[in-house]
Amino acid sequence: MDKLKVFESFVSVAQKGSLTAAAVAEGVAPAIMGRRLDSLEAHLGVKLLVRTTRRITLTHEGTAFLEDCQRLLAEVANAEASVSAGGLKASGHLRITAPAGFGRRHVAPLVPKFHSMHPDVTVSLNLSDRVVDLAAEGFDCAVRVGDLPDSSLVSVRMADNRRLCVATPEFLKRYGTPQTPHDLMRFRCLTLSSDASQTRGWAFRAPTSAKGGEVVGHEVIHLRPSGPMDCSDGQVLHDWCMAGYGIAWRSTWEVEAEVSSGQLVTVLDEFAAPPNGIYTIFSQRKHLPLRLRLWIDFLKDHYGQATYWSAAT
Repeated sequence: MDKLKVFESFVSVAQKGSLTAAAVAEGVAPAIMGRRLDSLEAHLGVKLLVRTTRRITLTHEGTAFLEDCQRLLAEVANAEASVSAGGLKASGHLRITAPAGFGRRHVAPLVPKFHSMHPDVTVSLNLSDRVVDLAAEGFDCAVRVGDLPDSSLVSVRMADNRRLCVATPEFLKRYGTPQTPHDLMRFRCLTLSSDASQTRGWAFRAPTSAKGGEVVGHEVIHLRPSGPMDCSDGQVLHDWCMAGYGIAWRSTWEVEAEVSSGQLVTVLDEFAAPPNGIYTIFSQRKHLPLRLRLWIDFLKDHYGQATYWSAAT
């Protein structure tokens, strides 16, 4: 089995949602594409795709494997491009987008450093909590925090991202403290508006029980609490929370200093969901421009250092 070819076929089918469309793109018969997927699933011992006459969908294992395959194929393409590029200098224009709050703290300060290393590369940085369509709006890459619903994009995980429910001590003294995630439905919560990037709501790790009430495991649940105010800008939610207007669900990098100083208090810690990711995402292509590869490696190098996050808080 040519693993690289099979991986490419799997990614193509997953992105296009059709054996026929993927086969046409690769110039082979659909039956050949089907045999490649069968051999891959047999090799791995798991089902990656659910195939019906109407559509193809990914299983849970298939979704996880797709992200790994996309990253692997991107790294192979980058390795090939690095050899062929030789001593070429990066040049041209790089368009980047990132969430507003995270971008201000953890992307914008790095752009001048990157430019000083590669002076022939110009950079445009867009900061918005709206989910930007990379291809339609002409961006080379995006930094995203949290869930990645679009499987047609390649993602490279840079670091873990933990979220906490926080409020001021004064707010909790006045309104009480939620004991379970579902209690949030009767509290004033500060949420991102519908056009922002928090697509699935607030995530929590909740116990699952057997018929007798015994806890047998845990599952991640998503809730959409509400309140009198929402906003598309995460920094505004942070400011409102600091002013005592409600409970907010924020990333550790946003509120760690305030929690340490006692200005904010965490709640529902025992229900905190496993960390999601901080990703760089970009469109699938055969060879990435040198300037984009260097930017991704630059971010990975900085975000991968444990000392970076403590120093940046």
